[in-house]
Amino acid sequence: MIRVVFNQKGGVGKSSIAVNLAAISATKGIKTLIIDLDPQCNSTHYLLGDDANLPQTDVKDFFEQTLSLQLRPQSPLQFVHPTPVEHLSLMPSNPELGDLQSKLETKHKIYKLRDALVELKEHFDAIYIDTPPAFNFFTLSALVGAERCLIPFDCDEFARQALYSLLNNVQETRVDHNSALVVEGIVVNQFQPRASLPQRLVAELEAEDVPVMKTRISSSVKMKESHNAAQPLIKMAPTHKLTLEFIALYEELHG
Repeated sequence: MIRVVFNQKGGVGKSSIAVNLAAISATKGIKTLIIDLDPQCNSTHYLLGDDANLPQTDVKDFFEQTLSLQLRPQSPLQFVHPTPVEHLSLMPSNPELGDLQSKLETKHKIYKLRDALVELKEHFDAIYIDTPPAFNFFTLSALVGAERCLIPFDCDEFARQALYSLLNNVQETRVDHNSALVVEGIVVNQFQPRASLPQRLVAELEAEDVPVMKTRISSSVKMKESHNAAQPLIKMAPTHKLTLEFIALYEELHG
């Protein structure tokens, strides 16, 4: 299964959700891959730590290759690297990835990632794609190649309004490029159950038949500690409440 984690708003937990779901998948013995398409490199740093540990090839090199005419281009696997989590691999991002966007758009390379994903599916049973906080070339490339879309939602009134625009973008992509794409669910993140606004916003979304996941991901300092330690929650704190919520979310997705 190829899942893209997407929201046009920053700070909603895309990387946290992608990495932690992928890590849970890997701990079950499933060959899992994360593709980091965000120039901020959050998923990359979450899994690999500081810059000293970054591999020599990354997703920028993959896209650069698509801009050149090569008789024997490198396999997408050449841009994939192991992580400290067993069974979990990563195609890391690069801060300079965004510099390629205009060239890729001009040369109509929107289907190149989809083509690579077809090959990568032969080697990985689960693929998660982390995207930039914008509906741009890289996000569209991910949506074109994915089968499922997860949308983090952080219980903010402005986020709710943006959600409708986001859902329209996904639907337009589905119609124009990828009829197999399905919005798998809205993941309520950084949820505060004792606050009235989050409860009201979630209830209103459910009343409108927006596909909200039943599992809520709480707001917790443990997430920041996990990022700082460069260890997914399932490895750093396997019995913590936040970890158990991610496990419940994973099981809901695979139920």
